Amino acid sequence: MPNTRMLACLAVTLLLMSGAAPARAEELVLYGAGSLREVMTAIAADFTKSTGIAVRTSFGPSGLMRGKIEAGDRVDLFASADMGHPIKLQKDGRASSVVMFTRNRLCAFAKPDAGLITANFAERLIDPAVKLGTSTPLADPAGDYTWEMFRLIDKARPGAFATLDGKAKKVDGGPPSNPPDPDPTGSAFARGDINVMIAYCSGVERRRRATPDAQVVHVPDSLAVGPEYGLAILNGGTPAARLAFAILSVEGQATLARFGFDPVGLPSGQ
Repeated sequence: MPNTRMLACLAVTLLLMSGAAPARAEELVLYGAGSLREVMTAIAADFTKSTGIAVRTSFGPSGLMRGKIEAGDRVDLFASADMGHPIKLQKDGRASSVVMFTRNRLCAFAKPDAGLITANFAERLIDPAVKLGTSTPLADPAGDYTWEMFRLIDKARPGAFATLDGKAKKVDGGPPSNPPDPDPTGSAFARGDINVMIAYCSGVERRRRATPDAQVVHVPDSLAVGPEYGLAILNGGTPAARLAFAILSVEGQATLARFGFDPVGLPSGQ
């Protein structure tokens, strides 16, 4: 129900915007979380085809993308891998509306030698033989969700948080490397720096292509956390709200589902 109320508020915002002064519509700018690169590119292409409005996109760790907005980048929509970054922009007066538009899940991508399965998940993560990779907390919500999971493990196994916090290698989601690495996780697997990576389940096809022998291990239900993705409208013009609605529409939500996300706006049975 809370999400229904947010969608209703966004609908009212769109109606109000429709009577506003003409907005710049030749191009919209969308910043998004790195995990949204493929799906948002697809949704933006569909939007451009149906409206004639071009969408320029840029993707990266949500915290770093929010930092670019705060530093002055002109952006119309911000699609974050959490709710915290969009809400912060709204509280600071940079965003007019914020809504949750999809969910994701955490998975472990594990090399066979890690011996990781769902049934022994916490036990194996703590084991010194497991070389654990994660995203970077604060900069990347995937890291924040992972550390939240570490705290849940610690509740059942006191002392586990300190072990996991100390051993985790933050291989993804930080500032860009020099030279840039398009797949730091794949590189870390290839070098043998890690044999387990905690990441979003939506990235399974990308990981299978890059690291074919990596097995997908689902996080136990008792350790499941988030992730909830937030959308912020930063430019008050109608075109920005139209793109937001394209993401929230049945068609946009179906595209999110096709790319491995858990949509929040699809009718039952779809």
